[in-house]
Amino acid sequence: MKLNILKTDGTETGRTVELPESVFAIEPRDTLVYEDVRAYLAHQRQGTAKTKGRTEVRGGGKKAFRQKGTGGARRGTLRSPLLKGGGTVFGPRPRAYTIRLTKKMKELARKSAFTYKAKDNAVVVVEDFSFEAPKTSSLLTVLKNLKLEGKKVLLLTGTTDTILYKSGRNIPGVSVLEAYKPSTYEVLHADFVLLTESALNVLTSVLDKSEEAAA
Repeated sequence: MKLNILKTDGTETGRTVELPESVFAIEPRDTLVYEDVRAYLAHQRQGTAKTKGRTEVRGGGKKAFRQKGTGGARRGTLRSPLLKGGGTVFGPRPRAYTIRLTKKMKELARKSAFTYKAKDNAVVVVEDFSFEAPKTSSLLTVLKNLKLEGKKVLLLTGTTDTILYKSGRNIPGVSVLEAYKPSTYEVLHADFVLLTESALNVLTSVLDKSEEAAA
């Protein structure tokens, strides 16, 4: 797939770029996409939820009520889950929600995500740019020129650009990441993937193992 490389003012540079088929045109693996997204969401959980069982709640030192004459069963303790203030039955306990996937599975899932974005014409390539100082309005102007204002945009850069990151962190729905960092979830969650020229090269070198093998 060929895309026009755009300038930050929204006009075309007159140059085009070919999206590598090994990253943007593979046979999507829906099962792996599901597993990778599930793992990502699971890893966002702290795993600190906890309730007290009958052995942890306070009380139970005295006899609950008299042995006979109540017309009901004899409860041995006030800590019973059946009573108010008693312990919780099978409540949550601290645990790790880690889901492990192999490196190859994650790579295929990410390629599948980029493939879906390419099929939906949701990939935009722009020439490399940055600002002299962090300024949210400057990045908003670029997004407006590219007709991406108000969209959920994943902006990928070739190198760590602190100024660009700080310019975009206050814009709702906009994420600025290095090209090798985005997860499958972050790619799918965005309405558009905005790639700088250098980011496309980095992304290709990271995910296109066939090129590395040939080299």
